[in-house]
Amino acid sequence: MLEIRWHSRAGQGAVTGAKGLADVISTTGKHVQAFAFYGSAKRGAAMTAYNRVNDEVIMNHEKYMEPDYVFVIDPALVYTTDVTINAKENTIFIITTHMTKEDLIASQPKLEGKTVYTVDCIKIAQETIGRAIPNTPMLGAFMKISEMYDIEFFKESMKRILAKLPQKIVDANMLAIQRAYDEVK
Repeated sequence: MLEIRWHSRAGQGAVTGAKGLADVISTTGKHVQAFAFYGSAKRGAAMTAYNRVNDEVIMNHEKYMEPDYVFVIDPALVYTTDVTINAKENTIFIITTHMTKEDLIASQPKLEGKTVYTVDCIKIAQETIGRAIPNTPMLGAFMKISEMYDIEFFKESMKRILAKLPQKIVDANMLAIQRAYDEVK
């Protein structure tokens, strides 16, 4: 079973991102879960969202997991939350930051020895979408690193999911997904 944990602040789109990813995956015949855990449920409060993916029906409904991937879409959470908790030896971390991977790891020793990728999803979101909602760029980076789906298939699927939004927002999200796919290191 593939497990993903998202670290975010309420309002940054982690729940929407987890649900969007689940929607895409569900069209491919896999079983999937997307859910969230909110602390105070106030905009800006730290929160986590989760995905589980399996070929079989998923009977586990608890938030505890040993994630295969950890997405950190608010860079400050690397320092204020233990994003490495319950990580496996081979857990892959995708972290939003303007810092290089080396500088990030040097500034947060808990990441030492971990597989870490960085991409500035907030900057990408601001420059493409016009708002600091880094969920779709994070998914673009995930597609590149995981090779779960071809990027064009993923973007077409996300267009369907985002279809209720104005076309210029859909187009901006497609640019954000592609940029993060291209820029993740």
